[in-house]
Amino acid sequence: MKKAVSRTRVVTGGAVVATLALGGFGAYSAGATGGDTAAPAAAVTETDAKNRDTTRSTHLTVEAATKAAQATLKAAEKENQRVSVAVVDRNGNTLVTLRGDGAGPQSYESAVKKAFTAVSWNAPTSVLAGRLTSTPNLKDIPGTLFLAGGAPVTAKGAPVTAKGAPIAGIGVAGAPSGDLDEKFAQAGIATLNR
Repeated sequence: MKKAVSRTRVVTGGAVVATLALGGFGAYSAGATGGDTAAPAAAVTETDAKNRDTTRSTHLTVEAATKAAQATLKAAEKENQRVSVAVVDRNGNTLVTLRGDGAGPQSYESAVKKAFTAVSWNAPTSVLAGRLTSTPNLKDIPGTLFLAGGAPVTAKGAPVTAKGAPIAGIGVAGAPSGDLDEKFAQAGIATLNR
């Protein structure tokens, strides 16, 4: 029994020493480049600007997404509505979600899906819901929800490379009507365009 405990200590001790050695080597390697790192970053940006095989897109910052989500939630609270709010980036990845006090359990996921749908088609979900009559299979696309309450966010003064594409989407769910949800989403967008 003593032999097994001793072996365990030796193996554990060896693993710790190896981890520390590798960590030290990694820190040394990371610092080995030295010098000014701003110059290479500038060169990469310049090269990308000249490369016609790549494109750039504008994304909403987490700070701005949080500001929009909070403004959306406040607009709903002013009208005594219990909603959830989601803000997704240009690629449909969730940046911020806020579940208001008393919001229904379905509202959280619905808000995310509405935001995703709005940014994916660059249109309010109320408009997209109308398209279901002519193209009912749209609702079968994973992650989408064709109910009013989602709105795309376009960049005010966005660079030409954005080409009118949305930079985010805001989705709201939980109010008694999609029109109210969308009204609150628009309140969040309005705070970004000030």
